[in-house]
Formats: sequence, structure tokens, C-alpha cells
Amino acid sequence: MSAVEGPRTVSVRAAAKINLHLGVGAARDDGFHPLDTVYQAISLYDDVTLTTAGVPSLSLQTADYIEVGDVPFGPGNIAYQALELVRARTGLPGTERIEVLKSIPVAGGMAGGSADAAAALLAFDRLHAAGLTDDDLLALAAELGSDVPFSLLGGTARGRGRGELVEPLDDRGSWWWVAVPSTTGLSTPEVYRHFDRLFPDALAEPAEPADLLSALASGEPLRLARTLHNDLQAPALDLRPELGALIDRGEGEGALRGLVSGSGPTCIFLCDSLDGAHAVVAGLQGAGHDVVLIANGPVAGAHLLARP
Repeated sequence: MSAVEGPRTVSVRAAAKINLHLGVGAARDDGFHPLDTVYQAISLYDDVTLTTAGVPSLSLQTADYIEVGDVPFGPGNIAYQALELVRARTGLPGTERIEVLKSIPVAGGMAGGSADAAAALLAFDRLHAAGLTDDDLLALAAELGSDVPFSLLGGTARGRGRGELVEPLDDRGSWWWVAVPSTTGLSTPEVYRHFDRLFPDALAEPAEPADLLSALASGEPLRLARTLHNDLQAPALDLRPELGALIDRGEGEGALRGLVSGSGPTCIFLCDSLDGAHAVVAGLQGAGHDVVLIANGPVAGAHLLARP
């Protein structure tokens, strides 16, 4: 008689993203804005663990700088939605226990939810031996959100369309970042609406990142700093002027360049080295910013974690 199979478990880690370049075109008839962006995955992570179980459940553990109540729970959680989608497309039944360990700031323009969705897709495929190809996973990811395909891919990549059409870039640099999350979120739709109000004559096609691509290839932090760009920064700062003061302070503490991450409100600072990043952290904490995080990039996209 064969032994009864016990629960199986798979854990996947996915990284935060930042936008080194975010060019935004005028809103199309469907309401979406065409984007030309350069993503980078940095070393702030969420871990998603799936375990086969008789009854589905979702549990959440967060870093001490994240409020648990800020994370959507149950069917509103994008990792949960990712599992519903992949079950429907594969036809595989499954009732899994989902455990999410969050360290990526919530609603901060760093794609923490997208990272969780990407991790859930990969974990489901490996847990159930679904045999999904990379292209299959990327197609499912694009249905869940514009940033989810990049969360699978990681590294440094160019995104077009709504950001979901991703192409890996050759980035041999090692870049050091300081991230300062905000305790108050900033609505992405509202930032885009404010972009439309501020720039009613925006070009149909967004700005291309030619200078930034050249800077990435150089591996020179100062050169990269000069080419960082975000079309959503102006509307974000107009809605939240204190973010502009934070960027000025970070640059005054030695950062090569400060930038709003995506639609905000997290601000990121490029530094010349790890020591430089520690100096910026010390300066910002001295100015009253309690949560200041150091990360480097680029790092890998969603990937399996070894089980002990």
C-alpha cells in the first residue's frame, strides 16, 4: 500500500520595481496611457508560499514599517486573483493555503502587489507541475496588471504598451538605491488624471529613454543619475508637495538624484556606493524620516526559494 501524500509546499520570492525612466503619452480612447519605461528590480522582496490544503486560506505577515490593514485581503488580494486566473486557464483544481511575507512598501509605486501576483503564478505552476512556459506565464501576468510581467522577468527591462510588453536590457551596472516609503498612499488613477490636467497637450507617444539606455551601458552612477526621468513626478509633487521637499533633502544629503517611484508616493535616491547610501540614510533619518531602506539592483525576477 502506498503512503498517503502529505501537503506540498512551494515558496517564491519576487522583487520590488522602480522606474528609471517613465515616459507617458496622452490618454487613448480606452483611457489607458501609452508608456515607454525602463524598470529595474531591486532587493526589497515579498515571499509567497503555497501549500496544498483542503480548505483555501490566505495569511499575511508584514515588515514592521507596513500596516497590515493597508494590504487588500481575501478576493481583493491580487495574489488570490492570480490563483483564480491560473486555475481557470489550466483547468487544474486546487485549494491552496497562501502565505505572504511582505517587505515591499504598499501602494508606493514599487509594484508590491504585482510582485505577489507574479510569485503566485510561478508557485502554482511549480506546485501542481502545470507545465506553463515562460510565454504562458507572461501572458497570464499581463492580464493581471501592467507591472506583473516585469515582476516575473526582473533584472532591468524596457516596458511598452501599458508597460506589460517587456524586453530585457543588458545592464552590467551595480546600482545602490535608498527608498523612502510614505505612510499615506497616493492613488495611481488620480496621478494619471492630474497628469492629463497638467499636460493637456501631451504627445500621443511617450518620450523614449535613449540617453538612459546609454547611461546604463556605461555603468557610471553619475551618468545614470543625469538621465533618470519620470513624467508622473510633476503631478505627484503637485498633489503631494512634501515629496518635493523630501527629494531636495535626500539630494542635499549626498544622493546623486532623487525621483518619485512610478506614481508615488515612495521616493528613491540613486547613490554612488553602499557607503554613500548609508550616508543618505543617516541624513534622512536625522531629518525625521524613520523608515529609510537601502537596496541594490538589478536583481532577479520571481524565483523559487529552496526549502529547508
